Amino acid sequence: MTEDRKKSFLGFDFSTQRLKAIVIDESSAVLYEAEVEFDVDLPEFRTAGGVVRGERGEVTTPPLLWVKALDMVMDRLVVAGVDFSTIEALSGAGQQHGSVWWSKDAEVRLSKLSPDDFLHTQLATSFVCDSPVWMDSSTTVDCKALEEAVGGPEELAKITGSRAYERFTGPQIRKIYRSRQRAYQAASRISLVSSFACSLLLGKIAPIDLSDGSGMNLLDIRTMKWDEMALQACGDESLASKLGDPVPTASVVGTINPYFVGRYGFRPECKVVAFTGDNCSALAGLRLRSGWVGLSLGTSDTLLLGLQSPAAPTAGHVLVGPTPDAPYMALLCFANGSLTRQNHRDRLVGKNWEAFNDLLRSTVRGNMGYMGLYFDTAEIVPRCHKLRALWDGAGRAADKLAPPQEARALLEGQALARRAHAEDMGFTLDKSSRVVATGGASVNKELLQIFADVFNTPVYVLEQHANAALLGAALRAALVTREGGEGHNIDEPPVSPVATPYPDHDEIYTPMLARYREIIETIPKLAY
Repeated sequence: MTEDRKKSFLGFDFSTQRLKAIVIDESSAVLYEAEVEFDVDLPEFRTAGGVVRGERGEVTTPPLLWVKALDMVMDRLVVAGVDFSTIEALSGAGQQHGSVWWSKDAEVRLSKLSPDDFLHTQLATSFVCDSPVWMDSSTTVDCKALEEAVGGPEELAKITGSRAYERFTGPQIRKIYRSRQRAYQAASRISLVSSFACSLLLGKIAPIDLSDGSGMNLLDIRTMKWDEMALQACGDESLASKLGDPVPTASVVGTINPYFVGRYGFRPECKVVAFTGDNCSALAGLRLRSGWVGLSLGTSDTLLLGLQSPAAPTAGHVLVGPTPDAPYMALLCFANGSLTRQNHRDRLVGKNWEAFNDLLRSTVRGNMGYMGLYFDTAEIVPRCHKLRALWDGAGRAADKLAPPQEARALLEGQALARRAHAEDMGFTLDKSSRVVATGGASVNKELLQIFADVFNTPVYVLEQHANAALLGAALRAALVTREGGEGHNIDEPPVSPVATPYPDHDEIYTPMLARYREIIETIPKLAY
């Protein structure tokens, strides 16, 4: 093989409902894609939305489902025509907060896989229980116990970047330790979904990376080591060894499992870069730097922020950053995103976004002081019950507004909330700042213009690929191995500017931002 042979990079995204794979070249161009939808393609596991729901808030996924999905997606890449000998490196993303519990003989099985058989048949007995995932809400007592053990929720947030949340892996481990001692003792190792998936490709139990590991309520985000008090609160003296030592996210953790060399024709030298969480991978896919904002406009809205130093958040989460460009990242999830926007569009104009945008275009920026909070579901940031509250231009509570004012009040209120809470996490604007928008609503330029004005920064969108987590996995495979001296080049994924702030944005939105902060102090909050 000559030195100028074609080089490509493989990324995986083990998300809640499907497994996706992507192959890119050195110009970041997408060459191949394949996916497996769990409910449709793997009906034998009887999942709904990729999960199995219990009666008391438990939500789990059988880990063997993910293994079988990997078998299937690899076969679909073969059918698509992928030449695996061109794959220089691979990495992946996994849904955050899920945990996988390996049996005592699992690592031996991983190291002795036969390329003549499927992964799922050879690993069928490698797990001691189904995997609790991020939708699980059954660990409230464990959250309280963890917070009490380290000195309260604020102290836990200061150490680990988040107060205790039911879905986080630390409380999930504590629940299994408390209620299923036999499963806890039978597990030789505990992985996150990301490091579990990496283990399949690596042929041994892969280390947890620091970025995804910082979403567990167990990692000290300053020392980059497991916190002893948190470990003691969630398990016994064996927990540290079950987790293993975390590694920097930008790590080459080894070369590909010989199974994939024999079965699919990978080069034995193909590098495996540490897998990370989906939100962490999305930040990498958007190439966010400190002072940049990743804005995912989906059913809920998620803000990803690159930070130079960690804050102690009262809401949201601070994680270790997945790239050297941003040593830390903040994650803010707003429950009322696109679904809330859609509900009020339907109410005001019917199922027609263009008609809704016409309402926006008939109003002025700043909405003459009219403002609104629209929480169709209980909000996460700020933590609040369902409500709809409106104010007129003089700051008085209003029963209703005219449809054009309502349309703008809805979107401006959402944008103001995103900026205010981002600032609370330590986000600051500078001349190099930008917002990079993804998700279904990122096609709405009227909405993006409001974000540009409120954030006082240009808004960009990815040109090539809407799934930033998946793209980020392949990009990280390329970038980490390049920085390790492998010699190949990789272009940044192209982004296009779609909205720039108007010159008078500051005089309009700075007072409105102050008003928003005053308003949220007056609304009733949910107790944690």
